[in-house]
Amino acid sequence: MHHTTRELRLATALVEAADTLHDDFDSADYVRRLADRCVELLTARAAGVMLVDGGREVSLVGCSEQEHMALDLLRSQHSGGPCLESYGSGRPVPPVAVDTARAASRWPEFTERALRHDIVATYAVPLRCREQLLGAVNVFTPVPLDGSPDGATELLMAQLLADCAAHGLRNNMLYDRCRTVSGQLRQALSSRIRVEQAKGMLAERWQVHPDRAFTALRRYARSRQQALDEVARAVLSGTANDSELLRDVPGTSGGPADGPS
Repeated sequence: MHHTTRELRLATALVEAADTLHDDFDSADYVRRLADRCVELLTARAAGVMLVDGGREVSLVGCSEQEHMALDLLRSQHSGGPCLESYGSGRPVPPVAVDTARAASRWPEFTERALRHDIVATYAVPLRCREQLLGAVNVFTPVPLDGSPDGATELLMAQLLADCAAHGLRNNMLYDRCRTVSGQLRQALSSRIRVEQAKGMLAERWQVHPDRAFTALRRYARSRQQALDEVARAVLSGTANDSELLRDVPGTSGGPADGPS
């Protein structure tokens, strides 16, 4: 029954990790949920996530219940620690006893802080999507895990959670990029439609060819250093100065000379 419950919770966590393709996605909340799931599903007192962009740390996020502890242990790794080591190598750092690491002068500042928080063992896994490294996940445990089958199992499960979360983050980045491009295309299309509508309105009003009306719009916009779309909006809303626009119609009274048609 225990294993069935744990498997169901793991399945729920993996489905949750995939849910990133929506407009109100919050990366900080998403990463915090990843840390929370590590605490729920693993033998962990706390867990934290370090996000890195181009080799520069951009965010530290701790689990909800022990956020202060997790952030303190992540911050103590500026000169070295399991999280940085995992990110640097792109590979997991297997469970290691904190007192053993301390005795070997491995990560001195981090191990000192960990012992203050009664952390017995720690391990870390990279947060990666294919070849792209986004950061690392660090788990802090109250029991020894190094060299045990349980430790190997927990490391694999932590990597599974981290991999799914990394894919979720990557998918959201692509979604944001596509949404931005789509918005730019819609804006460009709407602008083109407004310009065509304004051109047609002026051509009909002035009884000129649409190309001459468009030339007037363009000259008017350039002479006043305005965007063509802005001038088209003014024409459609009736706020544009018609007489000034008409002066820019080639081949009409008051307009510039036009070449032979």
